[in-house]
Amino acid sequence: MKKILLVGLVCLAATATAAGLCNKERSWHFTRPTAESGTPGWEGGFNLEAYDAYYLGDISQKVVYLTFDEGYENGFTGPILDVLFEKNVPAAFFVTLPYLRENPDLIRRMVDEGHIVANHTVRHKSSPSLSSEELAEELRNVDSYFREHFGRDIPRFFRPPMGEYSERVLQVAKEEGYATIFWSFAYVDWKRDAQPTPAHAHKAVVDGLHNGAILLLHAVSSANAGALADIIDSARALGYEFGSLYDLIAPSFPPKL
Repeated sequence: MKKILLVGLVCLAATATAAGLCNKERSWHFTRPTAESGTPGWEGGFNLEAYDAYYLGDISQKVVYLTFDEGYENGFTGPILDVLFEKNVPAAFFVTLPYLRENPDLIRRMVDEGHIVANHTVRHKSSPSLSSEELAEELRNVDSYFREHFGRDIPRFFRPPMGEYSERVLQVAKEEGYATIFWSFAYVDWKRDAQPTPAHAHKAVVDGLHNGAILLLHAVSSANAGALADIIDSARALGYEFGSLYDLIAPSFPPKL
């Protein structure tokens, strides 16, 4: 994978934690690739990969990564899984502990059909607002519930709720054995009562495709469910393949011992 080393704004000493790690809250923000650069960017001041954090795959390859965030169920995850099964496309679902508890059949289906079920914390709180131990416990509690009820460790991928993070947050996740997964494409799809049309969803996603893209979609979206089959077909017609997050980070990411 292409190494991404970025230098920008630095964290002020006043915001550093006792351990010397910056806890300045940041909201994940990226710039879409341009015809000139071909590469999305992000606003930060440190090397993401030093914390096992990623938002982009290999920009020399027409491979994209489909991810969904799951805080609650809105009736569309089943149809989304139907499309993924029909089209033979892998995806990653970042789930909270309440989602695990309330939707065991959907979780088992995700696992059985080869998708990644990943950690979106217990309470979906802003990660920088939690102490290091609180955040570690959030991650551990999701993992322990998954292990107890689904018979395996949860895959070691973490997405900070609301995209809010800090250097300290990324380090805590790394120490817990997680890679943090951001994204290089998203659009406004999470407002349950203000959904776009499937045609709008299709255009937004297809227009936003780029090499190595990590796509963030929300499974509460009727538009995403309605457009997903056409999105996949259009992406493939443009020469894109759908990859797994396991391929994105291996072999550089060490498994938790």
